[in-house]
Amino acid sequence: MRTRPRPRTARTHLPSSPWLFLAPGLLVVAAFSLYPFVSTVMNSFTDARTLTAGRFTGGANYRELIHDAMFWTGLRNSLLYVLGVVPLLVILPLLLALLVQRQIPGISFFRAAFYTPVVASVVVVGLIWVWLLDDRGLINALLEGLGFGGAGFLSDPWLLLLSAMAVTVWKGLGYYMIIYLSALANVPRELHEACAVDGAGAVRRFLTVTVPAMRSTMVLVGALSSVGAFKVFSEVYLMAGPAGGPGGEDTTLVMLVQQAGTGLSGRVGYASALSVVVFVMTLGLMLLVLRAHRRADAE
Repeated sequence: MRTRPRPRTARTHLPSSPWLFLAPGLLVVAAFSLYPFVSTVMNSFTDARTLTAGRFTGGANYRELIHDAMFWTGLRNSLLYVLGVVPLLVILPLLLALLVQRQIPGISFFRAAFYTPVVASVVVVGLIWVWLLDDRGLINALLEGLGFGGAGFLSDPWLLLLSAMAVTVWKGLGYYMIIYLSALANVPRELHEACAVDGAGAVRRFLTVTVPAMRSTMVLVGALSSVGAFKVFSEVYLMAGPAGGPGGEDTTLVMLVQQAGTGLSGRVGYASALSVVVFVMTLGLMLLVLRAHRRADAE
């Protein structure tokens, strides 16, 4: 007896269907990321200004950049910002996450309190700290009341830079704490219990169990905080002003981009060259962090 052939099913999709779904996202990326990046690179080789397209000048902007004293000041401050902020944002949120990880009554309030600065506007946070650190602000009033005398938090270049670092750390603690809390939930409790049975104290358990288990997360936090610290703008701008503090001593690289490229006579070509340098240095910084992580894993 002959069997009837099965009916062929019609094709329900075309080969181009996946691209149709990807097209809106690709258009957005091309319009708001790829095109501005390519345009910035091209403008860095011209003398373009805000209202003029400019002429091709080769590497003139980069040669001028090397001989610009403010560029080296901005590079110094950006690197110091990374060195001062990143270690604190890698270690302190981890310790904070360990504190709020415990399931005790009222711990949700403290988690929300520590996370509140993250959702607050950076402008509002900056203005609050400016009022606190002003020569007639609350902190100087407390220091004078204790007999230590006031400090020029917003007038001394080094104190101003340290104050901006403190604001960045304070605002970022809650964000990285949440990342660590998610990772700590995956650390087996059996490892801590085994170490406790062997007589290990809290510090030893932290060094031998928690830190190795959190290494990948610490690298992630280090990479994110490094990029954010190297491209810092709002905190320093709000506390030091558009000029970058006394004599421009607290200017960062991103502030230089803003100073050079804004206004009706802004030097868009020179600002684009600065932006390209910031991009290359940021990429190199991330690669260094990832390479250090791979070396640590290999050992």
